[in-house]
Amino acid sequence: MNKQAQTQRPRSLWGPLVYLRTMLVFALFWAGVSWWTANPILLPSPWAVLNAAVELVRDLEIFEHVGISLGRMVLSIGIACVLAIPMGLAMGLNRRFERIVEPLFDMLRPISGIAWIPLALFIFGIGNALPVFIMTYAAFFPILLGTVAGVDSVDRRLINAARTMGISQRAIVLRVVIPAALPGLLVAVRLGLAVSWTAVVAAELIGAPSGLGYGVQWYRELLMTPQVMTFIATIGLIGYLCDTGIRWLNQRLTPWAVERK
Repeated sequence: MNKQAQTQRPRSLWGPLVYLRTMLVFALFWAGVSWWTANPILLPSPWAVLNAAVELVRDLEIFEHVGISLGRMVLSIGIACVLAIPMGLAMGLNRRFERIVEPLFDMLRPISGIAWIPLALFIFGIGNALPVFIMTYAAFFPILLGTVAGVDSVDRRLINAARTMGISQRAIVLRVVIPAALPGLLVAVRLGLAVSWTAVVAAELIGAPSGLGYGVQWYRELLMTPQVMTFIATIGLIGYLCDTGIRWLNQRLTPWAVERK
């Protein structure tokens, strides 16, 4: 046991060391390019961005924008799940219904949520409604398609056996279809979350008076590039943490579907 623990400990430490080494190389490359350009507005140094990040954290400004953007994302994902999951279940269980509504979704799906921003500005104006609408629209289709794919992956013999036993359709959906399709549903929510997080930043750049996207736009107009890069890094970090949380939830709820290495 001691030898095994000793061999596993270096392996567990190797990942963070590789990450730190990669980030150090990136920071040195960034500092070199910043020194070569000699233009702090075009490309500030890592030290300048770090100072800007410390200042934004000290003033609690960045936490305010993070909370607003995360609140919009949670609300949008909730609305998208309420709309897309029942629709996906109905499409997966009823082929006739799927053939009726699928052409409409196939026509709307290629249209980016960002393309609706000009029209949404006229309808919702500047505020919380516009980014929530754009995020919900962006997250709806990945969750819908993932739900349909999850239902299609359910063994039809399980559904037929439940029907033979006289179980109601509602009980079949709740007790058979949803548990069997849960891995696919979680993957769909993960994709929807990633798409909606990208969409909220684009929507906040134009149609919101707060949030991370608004912070990027505000400091860009002030030519404060270190603050802009701080907000951009925060957007990437929050997206990574959200994706990691969904993957952790997937491992907890569907351990049988997680590939073991």
